[in-house]
Amino acid sequence: MAGDAGAPLLVTGAAGFIGARFVESCRERGIALLAVDSPAHFRERKEHRGIDFGRVIDRDELLDRLERERPALRGIVHLGACTDTTELDEGYLERVNVEYSKALWRFASREGVAFVYASSAATYGDGSLGYDDDESAIAALRPLNPYGVSKQRFDLFVLEEESKGVAPPAWAGFKFFNVYGFGERHKRRMASVVLQAFDQIRERRSVRLFRSHREGIADGHQTRDFIHVADVVDVLHFALERPLARGIYNLGTGRGRTFLDLALATFVALGVPPRIEFIDTPEDLRGRYQYFTEARMAKLRTAGWTRPFTSLEDGVRECVERLLRE
Repeated sequence: MAGDAGAPLLVTGAAGFIGARFVESCRERGIALLAVDSPAHFRERKEHRGIDFGRVIDRDELLDRLERERPALRGIVHLGACTDTTELDEGYLERVNVEYSKALWRFASREGVAFVYASSAATYGDGSLGYDDDESAIAALRPLNPYGVSKQRFDLFVLEEESKGVAPPAWAGFKFFNVYGFGERHKRRMASVVLQAFDQIRERRSVRLFRSHREGIADGHQTRDFIHVADVVDVLHFALERPLARGIYNLGTGRGRTFLDLALATFVALGVPPRIEFIDTPEDLRGRYQYFTEARMAKLRTAGWTRPFTSLEDGVRECVERLLRE
């Protein structure tokens, strides 16, 4: 999928959790970058210390600059978005997650630039229709929150544009499942349970988890497909470096694990005896809460991805080790 190998790769959301880890990996590979985000995010997030972001562009200025300068690009990796799943301002989500993304897609299509973007497993809603990345089923999905709706709206736009032949020369969208790893502290309440468990254990040597409010699912047995950020980064490079079939792909491990598994792995990594307290899920979240996610990964495997994904225990251990050095 690579474009002009000597040109920079444009990365939006470069100061975010996944974006910063992706930038680190690009530097290790000697890839030139145009890093896009709010300038304050590059300066103020301490987990970014030591990262060379290359040429930084204010996200609010990017679209005008692309139209004015029309730079040669190796590709576009669009990770920038509002990722707060509790955000209820639909107009804001439409501007940031849909219209901004459409503008980048149109630029990539017109200029012949490879385009990789982040979608979300939030598009699957309550999971009643399964977690299969069959593109013919996307329109039937019913996300549980406005964030998921915004991600689905862009997925549907992309598929419509592709059907009309108005698309970049190579493109891939990835429905990220529950990504975790080092570098999430700036996300605060939206950080993964790994960081939240780490902080709770360090503070009071116990972890609080939401109890189940669904018959047949025990407390702590709510399930997510947790994927380590390093695996996400590797798949993004895989998509850029080889001719990947154009389309929208799941990006999880293909194996759901419980929040109890994750909490216990964090206790083990810290060498602390497990102590878990179950608390009620807030009323305002219960109707929008996913009890089970597990990516069907056959499509990405068929496209050529053969490497195993990091186990939850190994991924949590790596994350905890970096947090202890923070």
